[in-house]
Amino acid sequence: MSPNNHLQMDIDLSKYIRKKTAKELLDDNNNVEDFTNNPLITTKCIKDYYNDCSVFVTGSTGFLGKVLIEKLLRSCDGIRKIYILLRPKRGIDCEQRFDEYLRNPIFERIRNKNPNVLRKLICIPGDINDVKLGLDDDDINVLQQNVDIVFHVAATVRFNEPLRDAANLNTFGTHRVMELCTKMKKLKSLVHVSTAYSNPHLKNVEEQVYGTSSSPDHRLFINGIGTLPDEFTETIAKRFNKRHPNTYTLTKHMAEQIVLDYYDMLPISIVRPSIVTAALNEPYPGWIDNVYGITGVLMEIGRGTISSIMGKEHNLVDLMPVDTVCNTLITAAWANSFMRSSNAITVYNCTSGQTNPMRYGELKRKILKHSRKNPSKYVAMYPNYVYRTNRLMHTVCEIFLHFLPAFIFDLLLRLKGKKPIMMKIAKRFKLACDTGEYFVLNGWNFDTKNFRRLIRASNQTQADCNEFNCDTSAINWDEYVEQYLMGIRTFILRDDASSLPKARRKLRKIYWTQRFLQFILIAGAIYIFFIGLWN
Repeated sequence: MSPNNHLQMDIDLSKYIRKKTAKELLDDNNNVEDFTNNPLITTKCIKDYYNDCSVFVTGSTGFLGKVLIEKLLRSCDGIRKIYILLRPKRGIDCEQRFDEYLRNPIFERIRNKNPNVLRKLICIPGDINDVKLGLDDDDINVLQQNVDIVFHVAATVRFNEPLRDAANLNTFGTHRVMELCTKMKKLKSLVHVSTAYSNPHLKNVEEQVYGTSSSPDHRLFINGIGTLPDEFTETIAKRFNKRHPNTYTLTKHMAEQIVLDYYDMLPISIVRPSIVTAALNEPYPGWIDNVYGITGVLMEIGRGTISSIMGKEHNLVDLMPVDTVCNTLITAAWANSFMRSSNAITVYNCTSGQTNPMRYGELKRKILKHSRKNPSKYVAMYPNYVYRTNRLMHTVCEIFLHFLPAFIFDLLLRLKGKKPIMMKIAKRFKLACDTGEYFVLNGWNFDTKNFRRLIRASNQTQADCNEFNCDTSAINWDEYVEQYLMGIRTFILRDDASSLPKARRKLRKIYWTQRFLQFILIAGAIYIFFIGLWN
């Protein structure tokens, strides 16, 4: 079927394929090909591969996209141009957004060292949600004639996005990008960013695209989402509920099917990061610019407003620092010349759990340790939380430990004539916890054989190893969690280190106040108990 005629996709052939066990995946991960004698690798180092190349990036304003562009500009100084797709937003046109984009703090190091480098950024007005990406004929021609490398990063990462909106961006948007790429005359590499959780119904996930685009489910999804009213699209979504906990994983799974259809026509690979988190080193240690997903949860744990989370302490938490993911994308584009297979699309499970495992119980201890060591001036209660698997107990704890304190705080704010905000915050982060609990209650074993091969290939030169490090095996998670929390404190809460002494004094007061109230409650309960016995 021609991709031009198709908007059909999904199938799960996994029931016809013998799935590897966790032990077999581990054996695969340890049995990694040695690229030392591969002549294709030694022809160009990663940095040189980008010399005189023009790059097209979708999703450039997102968390991952900004870090990718900053890294390309700073480390690949031979790049000719980077085209970024920008759409008007909230009444601000593309030119104004581009001006704001260039002033983003993430480019501070570049502005200080060589501000002229930013002239390599070219704004292309468009919208991935629109037909032909919303591009005019002139811009289409520019991209078709000049682009050598494409990074398709654009996606909505909101787990609770309406299905039609998520599909339009994550799935249909991918189809539009693939169509544009087929007409690029100089294209030598295309990297599609997916997610490690695109097949959440599988516990052992190999580095392959599961399924084909000829499935009836695939045709139902694409044709249905594109034509049926909203009430029917929700019916379609329910069909996939057993395999997908939210619209994000579903639409990213479908996008992989789209990419698979173009494998014979395009030099493409797929990178599947797990949970993308704050920067390990670049552009700054701990750098983060949003509160989506786990970041918002960590922020509220640090403030003491989350005390109970549905989850299992023994499950692996698979964190991937954003700069490590960007290094993987840059390296994957370079590796397309020698990692590409003739019979299967190359997929990289960009995960840390197999090489440097950390469990949720360990993460909890590190979060509490560093939240108490380096509190924010916005701390509200003493940081402490518990993972629970009992839904009833979790609900009771939410009522008494989340919403009741929030209600009391808001009441005090009203008495002071201020605007109440705590209940709104509590509801917002309850939604974040609820949408993420599936990933804390479940565990996966990710095959990383291709990913390890990629790391081995990039380590052939010391310069590449240092500049584009993709290896997570040496990450010290305790140090990383501390700088992650400090990053939230600095870049999200805008709370610099000068407030630490005062914040620590505030936390000590909160601690002893909570202990005193607990003592009063326990003493009161004992008193009532003995008075009852006496009478």
